[in-house]
Amino acid sequence: MCVQLFGDTQAKLAALRGMLGTRYPLRAALLGDASLGGGVDAVVVDADLRIVDNVIALKQIARQLGRVPKRIFLVDRKSRLSRVQAYALGATAILPNTVDRRHLLEKLAGYASASAAPGPLGAREAASAGAASIASLFASVLEDTAIDMDGAKRAGNEIAHSIAETGLTDWLDTVRRHHEGTYQHCLLVTGVTIDFGLSLGVGDADMERLYVAAMFHDIGKATIPLAILDKPGRLEPGERALVETHPTAGYEALKRKRGISPEVLDAILHHHEYLDGSGYPHGLCGESIPDIVRILSIADIFSALIEHRNYKPAMPRERAYEILQRMDGKLERPLLRAFRDVALTR
Repeated sequence: MCVQLFGDTQAKLAALRGMLGTRYPLRAALLGDASLGGGVDAVVVDADLRIVDNVIALKQIARQLGRVPKRIFLVDRKSRLSRVQAYALGATAILPNTVDRRHLLEKLAGYASASAAPGPLGAREAASAGAASIASLFASVLEDTAIDMDGAKRAGNEIAHSIAETGLTDWLDTVRRHHEGTYQHCLLVTGVTIDFGLSLGVGDADMERLYVAAMFHDIGKATIPLAILDKPGRLEPGERALVETHPTAGYEALKRKRGISPEVLDAILHHHEYLDGSGYPHGLCGESIPDIVRILSIADIFSALIEHRNYKPAMPRERAYEILQRMDGKLERPLLRAFRDVALTR
């Protein structure tokens, strides 16, 4: 496995070389001279993303980076914007910029052992484009800037083409192998929602609404403290209550942004509502829950069950579908029956 190192100072490059030693073949370059040749399996970037020139340099090689299966950025983990910026630039994983040798080697070794079947290139590129777009949306909420709707639609369309060509299973495997955390979840939800829409035969306009809603659905989590979002294991009641503010927070952040349809805004606000009125934030029930929300809710729950986290393995798809079936009265039964092939065979 060949590893490309990028840094914004020679000292950072020297430190990375020292940590990786002779374990892997290494290439190293300053960001000002950044270029990416062939044969690279992983990239490690150590650069201050608060510096505009560093961001510009990485954007210039973004398409090349997107072809590399693993892209590790070392960032200030206390800076939410630095984390979001890293993902917007194509990171598939982040580590603190104070990382020690053992943890960096473990991250690379974990990738090497899992990458024997890295997934179709088209799926990797679509996942990279989707993750970057979702991260850009989070950055827009944090900085209260305009949403790049055209970019989000292009990314969603690229994901739809990838899934239509190589199938949902390849998409799920690629995302779980190469992405993490909130971005992994949003990519899984987007892929599952798209495949569900394809299986239902929805038209182009409805498909666009579906994948935009899926990409945007958890945007309110930009307002939730990282310590809660990243917490391994069960949340305390107060923490859970704070997490449950994210649909309303996402709606409030986006309702005045240009280019977002009322249907998408409604899906962002109500994707945790249940038909029996037991959901949140408004306790909607029955016919007051639109079709796009019903579809997105099923995809969201299924994706949460099958996603991989450092503290829990991915649940088998068969088991996840069994759990959905037991949610009597909460999810639409005909849609659940239609979802069976998506969950189990596609």
